[in-house]
Amino acid sequence: MSGTGQATPRTVRNAERRARADCTGGVYGSMLAASVIIGAGTLGSFPRLELVLLLLLTGAVFWIAHVHAQVFGARLMRRSLDRKAVLGVCRDEWPIVKAAVPPAVVVAASPLLGLGIDATVWLALAVAVAGQVGWSTAAARRGGASRRLMAVTAGVNLVLGMLIIAFKLLLTH
Repeated sequence: MSGTGQATPRTVRNAERRARADCTGGVYGSMLAASVIIGAGTLGSFPRLELVLLLLLTGAVFWIAHVHAQVFGARLMRRSLDRKAVLGVCRDEWPIVKAAVPPAVVVAASPLLGLGIDATVWLALAVAVAGQVGWSTAAARRGGASRRLMAVTAGVNLVLGMLIIAFKLLLTH
């Protein structure tokens, strides 16, 4: 903030960066996790450990790809890249991996809940979609959005999640 109470361009950029870093990757990672669950769920019976590893490793690979794209893009734009900048990109993109953790935990814990494979897939899918809605709402809130805009972004992400669920229904029936 400047002395007049107005946000400076730098504080606005920093706030936008924090909002993006904290949530955008989480929205993307949740959608990615839901897609992995759908893909695995259409194959029939499979070991739960396989799905847990698939969720976490896919999240990690996409995280690496996003870090590479950001670093490579900065290099192409001839911005200086030092260790601090690269670590900042790694941190900013980490929510992609974090978003895979709740569905993976659900899959890992599903035997303790007495769930079969089908119920496990549906519960993990619901958790991934809920994460997607939650990350998008958090991004809007951190970005200073109105309640109405937060509701709109939650609704859009819920519709996107429902599309993924519709694809599962179409592929398995």
